[in-house]
This record gives sequence, C-alpha cells and structure tokens, in this order.
Amino acid sequence: MPVIDAHLHVFAKVSPEFPREVTVNTPADREETAEKLLEVMGENGVDQAVLTQIGGAELEHHRYLQRCLKEYPDRFRGIGLVPVNSEEPEDQMDRLAEDGTIVGFRLFEIGGPPDPLAEMDVRTFRTYRIWKHAAEKNYVIWLYACARDAHQIAFLVREFPEIRVVFNHLMMCPGEGAFTHDEDGRPRIQTPVPPLTRYSTIGLHEYPNICVHLSGQYAFSQEEWPYRDLERWHKTLLSKFGADRLMWATDFPWILKEPGYDKLVGVMDELLPDLSEEERADIMGGTAKRFLGFS
Repeated sequence: MPVIDAHLHVFAKVSPEFPREVTVNTPADREETAEKLLEVMGENGVDQAVLTQIGGAELEHHRYLQRCLKEYPDRFRGIGLVPVNSEEPEDQMDRLAEDGTIVGFRLFEIGGPPDPLAEMDVRTFRTYRIWKHAAEKNYVIWLYACARDAHQIAFLVREFPEIRVVFNHLMMCPGEGAFTHDEDGRPRIQTPVPPLTRYSTIGLHEYPNICVHLSGQYAFSQEEWPYRDLERWHKTLLSKFGADRLMWATDFPWILKEPGYDKLVGVMDELLPDLSEEERADIMGGTAKRFLGFS
C-alpha cells in the first residue's frame, strides 16, 4: 500500500508565469516547489501526495498547481478552488478538472443561514451550485468550514448522499477571529479540543462517503510535538469513522521547520499507537488511494 500525504501546499514565487495572491505565510518571493516536496517525500518513504491550491481561487492562480500535476501525474492529485461568489462555478470546476488530475474543490464556507433553527433550504446556500455540480461530476468536496456554518453541512450531505467529502484538519471548524499566525508565519488556530462544532459534524460518520484528515496538529495543539493534548480526539475520530475513512497528511510546508516532515510521518504512531497494521496502512495511504483515485 502506498504512503500518501493527503493534504499539503506547493507554490512558486510570484511571476507573470505563475501569478498568485500574497499572504503573511506566502510572501511574493517565497517558493515551496514540487521538486522540494518530492525530495522530502523521498527521504521519508512517502510515495504520493494531494496538492491543495493556495494563492487564490481564480483560474490563473492555478497555473503552478496545474504545472505540477502535468509534470508529475503519477505522484500527485490536485484540489482546486472556486470563487464562492461566482454565479456560474460549474465552468471553472470543469475547466480545472478536465484532465482528471484535479479531483475536487476546497470550500471554506457553506453560505446558509447562521441561525441553526432557521429554515434550511439548501438551494439558497451560497455554495449549493458547487455541491450540486460536484455530485453530478463526482468531484470531491474538500471542506474546511468555519464554525458558524458547521450546522449547515449535514443538510447538504443529506441532499447529496453520494458526494465524497473530506473534512480537513481533524474536522475542526474555526470560529471567527480564531485564525492567526505564529512567529514563523504558520497558521495558528485557537479553538477548543475537542471542537464544540462536533455536535453538528460528528454524526456525519453515518454517511459512508465522509472522510476526515488527521492533519494540522501543529496549528491546534497547545503542546509541542507529538501533540498529546490531541490524542483523545484522534481516538474519537478513529472510533467513529474507522481507519478506512481517515487520511494522514502533513500540511507541508508549514511543518518543515517545526517539528519536521520526518516527525509528522510518525505522528500516527504517537497518537494512535494501538493501530493494527491494516488500520495504519489505511490511514497512511490506503484510504486516500481508494477515495481519491490514485493509481
């Protein structure tokens, strides 16, 4: 079974060839290339990876991601972005996914009523057309939703039970103002562990097409590696979803300096030490291989 890093980011320096948006952790002159990633993967026995778009949601912002996928089609699958205010998101989704290497699209919001007791007509949700088209075309929804939208997710999953959904970063749904950066420019999220939004999301384990990333520990933990304060939540996710619906990921490049890619490869042995060989193989690559169409 291959070892697959199921969520990370690569990007080039800003240039006419590779335009992108600039943020605190992705300044214009910074680059974290696919070649650098492949070198680190090779040193640590990792075979394949999922490249998640960073640096903007417009078509032109995807040029570097598309270059990497074209150059290394056997090593990578891609996750794209779609502007949530797009009136016709279907066209961009199809154009990005036309060669089969971009397999899904990441969402940070749902766009339904913030009141959990309001009437939930999913057709009025801002991202409804994205979900609907993903269901029709068998695209994956890569979900990192905010806390105010957590209660809305179940309504879309119920509307489209066949859709494949991957919850990013331990099924955490950050609240307003929780997202900051540390002194090294890495994402830092202040949120309770276990997350309060679990009351809206953990029941989704009943749907067989829902998976969860075991990733991003550095951003949520109040401790140094191996992030022992997250151990109980990892075990909860394992008990609810099973190893065949969990995916290990590093969130490269933010973990290169601290704690290091090599330690992230071993984090499951620290937080889920009682895994069987079959369970560990699923989490470390088997689930991603089956769920995301790796060859």
